[in-house]
Amino acid sequence: MSHPLLRLPHVAPYTCRSCLLRRSQASRRRIATPPPWAKQQHTPKAALPTSPARTRFAPSPTGYLHLGSLRTALFNYLLAKRTGGQFLLRIEDTDQKRTVPDAEERLFRDLRWAGLQWDEGPEVGGPYGPYKQSQRSALYREHAQRLLDTGDAYRCFCSTDRLNQLAEHRHKLGVATDYDRTCAGIDKGESDDRAARGEAHTVRLKVPDVYPAYHDLIYGPFKPLKRRSHLTESSFEDPILLKSDGLPTYHLANVVDDHLMQITHVIRGSEWMPSTPKHIALYSAFGWTPPHFAHVGLLVDEQGNKLSKRNFDTDIAAFQEMDIFPETLTNFAALLGWSHSEKSDVLDLRRLVDTFSLKFTKGNTTVTFGKLHFLQRKHAALRAVAGGDPLQHIVRAVSALLTAPDTPYPDWQTLLPTSRDSNSDPDAYITSIVRADAENYTNANEFVYRNSFLFTALRNPASVTDAPDVPARVKSLADVGESEWDKERLMAKVHEVIDARAEGRKGAKDVYQYLRRAVTGKEDGMRIYDVLVLLGRDECLRRLGVEV
Repeated sequence: MSHPLLRLPHVAPYTCRSCLLRRSQASRRRIATPPPWAKQQHTPKAALPTSPARTRFAPSPTGYLHLGSLRTALFNYLLAKRTGGQFLLRIEDTDQKRTVPDAEERLFRDLRWAGLQWDEGPEVGGPYGPYKQSQRSALYREHAQRLLDTGDAYRCFCSTDRLNQLAEHRHKLGVATDYDRTCAGIDKGESDDRAARGEAHTVRLKVPDVYPAYHDLIYGPFKPLKRRSHLTESSFEDPILLKSDGLPTYHLANVVDDHLMQITHVIRGSEWMPSTPKHIALYSAFGWTPPHFAHVGLLVDEQGNKLSKRNFDTDIAAFQEMDIFPETLTNFAALLGWSHSEKSDVLDLRRLVDTFSLKFTKGNTTVTFGKLHFLQRKHAALRAVAGGDPLQHIVRAVSALLTAPDTPYPDWQTLLPTSRDSNSDPDAYITSIVRADAENYTNANEFVYRNSFLFTALRNPASVTDAPDVPARVKSLADVGESEWDKERLMAKVHEVIDARAEGRKGAKDVYQYLRRAVTGKEDGMRIYDVLVLLGRDECLRRLGVEV
């Protein structure tokens, strides 16, 4: 295990985080312009449903879980749990060519790491399975046939070459490159016969002249769109439902699955808003009641670009490698496009469930990472108070760095105050340090660097001071015995030194600055009385130049 940052303790630590902080400058969010299709008038905030909500997260295993998809899963999870409902996981794996071999396994692991355990889905089961689209093909063909029988869909026998030529022709004319319904007029008997003979075809939805209206929980009433037409070129937004290989497109599969799985609410990214009228038309063609839709804005960088791997929309494993706690990441993700009325932004998953509402912001949300590290420090402090395994996770991470073969602190255990039974154990010593400075913990690398004076002996500390009497005066800390070496007595002794100098506030500053420099070799850091207690009497006096 290699830790290059530890080999260079005097250079700026953890440059990855520093880069993030330079980009953020502050923990702020900027809301971008709402999508052009969204109504701009005030929309009343939607109330929570009065009955249990059934929500779902339906990722495709063509990649790993990233920040944007985690946020989508989280919002659906919170709504289900807030209302006493169920959160479903469904795998949309019909695009076999782009499937990443280990993406599904990683997805399960990352969701569970974040605490988002699904109530129904793969590895769990449920009454509406299977929960993988590749295992539901017969259902989609059956429902496509229902639409063919009612005339709400038709078979399209056009070749790929013909469709490409049509699209190119229409593009040159400057009109929409939708389909021209060449195959919509084929007699049903002829269509059935050609399909029975194995002629390649797709199945298209025959969209209505005017889409049915629907109400978005964030943007309010969605104005129906008229079917596009031109004087010389007809244009029809007839989406493909079944591909020529018999597999469904997203449009058909998600509508059929959401209905059969009794999904009541769908929270998804605003990039799906233009497709939602088609989905509403599909529900109408089947005679089904659609679920409630809430479209949340996209996550963008400070230039307004959609997050990508180049600008920190990395998969969840990257946050895990940064030692970000799961409660930190879910807290951070929840605040991206959602608001609450709590006094503090520091909310663990249980608190998020208790406070969740449908108070989403319109438009896109700019992601900056200063907030992430602020929340990490706050949750570290909570772990220190709570104790148990969450605290021990931090202790183990710090211990792993200190005991690595290439650690720059090979003799750190010689600093253990062995005269104190409670601190003689290495893990107990690390635990004491973490408890004292947890409010500044972001990850083990930075924590060890920040507190390196607790892991290495300082025999020639930086003890320069403009007050020449201070070094001699602070040596009186030797009057405090081993059994009395605690915060209260040390504080009283330091105050004696300050009062003896009779220089008021400046005198106190001189004493504290010298103490910190002499004992830690740093200008700032952990509270000085915590440092004195952690290092113990003998080590502190040695650093102050007192023979022990």
